[in-house]
Amino acid sequence: MTDVKKIPAAVAMVKVLEAYGVKDVYGYPGGSINSTLHALDAEKDNINYIQVRHEQVGALAASAHAKLTGKLGVAFGSAGPGAVNLLNGLYDAKEDHAPVLALVGQVPHNNMNYNYFQEMPEVPIFEDVSVYNRIVMTPESLPHVIDRAIHEAYQKKGVAVVVIPNDFGFAEIPDVRYDSASATYDKPAPQPVASDAEVDAFLELVHEAKRPVIHVGRGIKAGGEKLVELSRKLQIPFIFDGLAKGTLDEDYEGNLGTANRAASKAADEILSTADLVIAIGGDFPFANSVYASHEFKYIQIDNQAVELGRHHVPELSILSDATKFVEKALERSQKVAPSAFFQAAAADMQNWKAYIHKMLTSQSDPLLPAQVYNQVNRIAEKDAIFSVDVGDNIINTFRYLDVKPAQKWVISALFATMGSGVPGAIAAKQNDPTKQVFNIAGDGALSMVMQDLVTEVKYKLPIINIVTQNGNLGFIEGEQEDLPMQIFGLDLQKQNFAMIAKGMGLDAVRVKNYAELPAAFDEALMALKAGKPFLIDIEIDKTRGLPVEDLIVKIKDGKLSETVSPNYLKNKGKGAYTLDEFFAKYDGQELKPLAHFFDEAGVRL
Repeated sequence: MTDVKKIPAAVAMVKVLEAYGVKDVYGYPGGSINSTLHALDAEKDNINYIQVRHEQVGALAASAHAKLTGKLGVAFGSAGPGAVNLLNGLYDAKEDHAPVLALVGQVPHNNMNYNYFQEMPEVPIFEDVSVYNRIVMTPESLPHVIDRAIHEAYQKKGVAVVVIPNDFGFAEIPDVRYDSASATYDKPAPQPVASDAEVDAFLELVHEAKRPVIHVGRGIKAGGEKLVELSRKLQIPFIFDGLAKGTLDEDYEGNLGTANRAASKAADEILSTADLVIAIGGDFPFANSVYASHEFKYIQIDNQAVELGRHHVPELSILSDATKFVEKALERSQKVAPSAFFQAAAADMQNWKAYIHKMLTSQSDPLLPAQVYNQVNRIAEKDAIFSVDVGDNIINTFRYLDVKPAQKWVISALFATMGSGVPGAIAAKQNDPTKQVFNIAGDGALSMVMQDLVTEVKYKLPIINIVTQNGNLGFIEGEQEDLPMQIFGLDLQKQNFAMIAKGMGLDAVRVKNYAELPAAFDEALMALKAGKPFLIDIEIDKTRGLPVEDLIVKIKDGKLSETVSPNYLKNKGKGAYTLDEFFAKYDGQELKPLAHFFDEAGVRL
């Protein structure tokens, strides 16, 4: 091949990325990654290098890109500290099964194993987080290893890591095709389908149950309408994992919302009384504690055999695509008579929704999170994208954010790392420049990554950044309230985020009361129309949202009891709370216990 034109190996590597449709690469410069930067410069007409201000942000942006699009996200970091900084975002990708490629710098190969500056044994560092983890051994193999890494990331839905000695990227290799890219990963993979016998076994267990509940996850995908049809036909209410939000009609009377802590009251109450739980296409990481509250029969439907029985031992396991299972259950089932249990569950949820509506439409001061979300709902376009950071805003999003079918949202779900909001919004805007994008974060979360607000300015990304500031790590305080300890270590030094943002070049406003709130969101819309990022710094009350997880519902000897957990505000002064006192503490005087709705509907235990 002496007559073949030669190019730097890193350029050949970047051409492989381009062949797979990669448009954006997130990273931060470093001496040991210079050959990759050189290649990105050479290919700048075909691929974008997005310079973030922290490698964590780059990895989180790559992960968010993969979660929003299903396409490969790419980030890089230099040897040593740059590599280690990537890990937080890469673990987010691992836990949420997002295909991501991490390019990791290494010192030149002839300096390796000499304890050279910033030299680290990087392969073992990434062993746990990755589905593919290689160090490049020759310049000629660099593009081939990248090609293999991309295949592995897609096939196994995880993180592929390639460590690149810096000098290898500069070495000249033949300019030939190295990728094996095709439309393979755009083609829907064949999905397993339940057999007739499995669906009939499911229907038999449903027929025997008195209080069945469906617990649905994001695996339902586009099958939300079909699930509603099955729920109504069989008179089974459903709850859903947070990641399924937006796929299910939240106006449907049998939709009880999310369960556990970031939850609706009705979902937790009804789940606590279920004698049959039907898990469809979900991954509920709190099952070991929530499902342990009482005994029930359990059916699990999942398209991955390895997931069956992962969180709870099932009476019936069915390997099937979630939507295909629902469609088959509709075909093979008969419509049942109206169920008192279903009617009670729906009434319980309507009572909760009335409370949520009251919170959303309140005009009181000090400001509550619901009032902020009401403004988001007001100005959000029908195809907006929301990047929601970790903390109390997860609870508030599940309760207050109105996610429409054409809208998208992204969070750090299972890894739940703070600081994911800004990078998620950056990735969302890069992916869909014409879409309206929100970053919603608390003051603790934004503080971790606020340096990258300047990235929004640098790349002219018109994003609405909302920071809800109460000078406190509220999500953790809620946990400490229910532990035998005093509240400790959670106070945050308040900051003027609006002033900080202005120093970075963003337009910004600070809001301290309700009268200022609507105008701030209108101002944000004007900034977006002008093509500028905007930040709204909102001071909110630090009062905990109503902690539905502290409601204890049990059925014993045919009787229903509901009490406030003895752990609620444990060792914090008052002692035990009655239900009325508990609801009133959160301005929920209109909320009624589950027994009220059971009695009203005539549910027999």
